[in-house]
Amino acid sequence: MTLQQEIVGNAMQMAVVSLQPGQTVYCEAGKFLFKTVNVTMETRLSGPSNNGGGQQQGGGGGMGGMLRQAMGTAMQVGQRMLAGESMAFQYFSAQGGEGTVGFAGVLPGEMRALELDGGRAWFAEKDAFVAAESTVDFGIAFQGGRTGMSGGEGFILEKFTGRGTVIIAGAGNFIDLNPADFGGRIEVDTGCVVAFEEGIQYGVQRVGGLNRQGLMNAVFGGEGLSLATLEGNGRVILQSLTIESLANALKKAQGGDKQGPTGGLFSTNAG
Repeated sequence: MTLQQEIVGNAMQMAVVSLQPGQTVYCEAGKFLFKTVNVTMETRLSGPSNNGGGQQQGGGGGMGGMLRQAMGTAMQVGQRMLAGESMAFQYFSAQGGEGTVGFAGVLPGEMRALELDGGRAWFAEKDAFVAAESTVDFGIAFQGGRTGMSGGEGFILEKFTGRGTVIIAGAGNFIDLNPADFGGRIEVDTGCVVAFEEGIQYGVQRVGGLNRQGLMNAVFGGEGLSLATLEGNGRVILQSLTIESLANALKKAQGGDKQGPTGGLFSTNAG
């Protein structure tokens, strides 16, 4: 059953979802806005693939099954905490007829509904996830120590698999690109990546070499030392506003601009 949803609004969009009886959608804690009275809400630590319903997939029940289930939930919670995500999910189901529930991101910007067909997975930067059908599995993907640590972002990604609709949000406006249309590779600010399809190779590279121009880029260019690289053939979603630039703008408006006159390595904002 396809999730009926509508993205509404402009500068700060929200998703309005129409739930059919027996249909369940879940969101990260803090992304819920409103619901009709016939929609139940339940908060759980477990994700949709380990929903705590007490039914074991293979193997026996009893204490051993309960222990395995508890360990699986603890591992999920630990991964989400490591990624800086919320510990719990909120689940919504309609009872006795169609119900409505609304969700939103936490920054001014766009939202996007992605349709998963059981084939390619989708990856997103942390905090991009808003809500998804219960048939979509939410996981954490580790991009690799060298890539993530050198870029400051992208070390830990959200991963969505299964079939159904997943709703993500970002800051500013979205642009959809395919690296294959640009010679197979694009380079972007590390804070501009929102999401990309499985099959896209995501990495981080140093801006220029350790020469005069490379140092000028790093110190005065506003990008620091690294850029994100996206290679392959598949959909990529970028955002026009980064969290760091928004934070710096707010600090400047409050008279506490700590970015410095150059905007590069002299910025004291850790992101």
